[in-house]
Amino acid sequence: MTLDQNHQLLERELAVDDPWRLDSSSFEQERYAQMLRMSRCNGEAASALEVGCAAGAFTNMLAALCERLTVVDVMPQAIERARRRTSQWSHICWVTCDIQRFSTTEQFDLIVVAEVLYYLKGIVEMQAAIRNLVSMLAPNGILVFGSARDATCQRWGHAAGAETVIALFSESLSEVERQHCHTESANEDCLIVRFRKPAHASEQSNGGH
Repeated sequence: MTLDQNHQLLERELAVDDPWRLDSSSFEQERYAQMLRMSRCNGEAASALEVGCAAGAFTNMLAALCERLTVVDVMPQAIERARRRTSQWSHICWVTCDIQRFSTTEQFDLIVVAEVLYYLKGIVEMQAAIRNLVSMLAPNGILVFGSARDATCQRWGHAAGAETVIALFSESLSEVERQHCHTESANEDCLIVRFRKPAHASEQSNGGH
């Protein structure tokens, strides 16, 4: 699936209420609960980054865990919907941009990127996005990643999913914890991983499977 096709798909999905059943699905609620728990592990974050805000359901939860929250999404429609949903929070900065090109001098204590990277058109683009994310994560910072699994994403027409991206993140970050969320539905099968950025490269190890 090309990048333009992915954007068209996102536009169609964002045109309806609750496009991914994020508010109505028990599977999605469990996924959010696990992501939120992992995001809390280091206590309140001074600065957090959310990549891909969908309609703002998780953004609303994440905002309570940090002093400053930057939200990046390539789709203006997603930013607008999430902004309306989180209007009670005054510490959120909204950026319409793709994650490969997003740039800031800020180092984030917490980065959350879930159900996003498979929309990129190929492995090279995923690698570029991951390098960018790792560069913005503070030493000892936490990155929470979640995604449908490779087989599911490939069935949807995407290049790769969770297993591929986890392996790419593991080249730079230490895996601390992994959760498998799934139901009997073939489309409800995802992995959620908490990574830590070593304070020094020599500290990196992979565990927590």
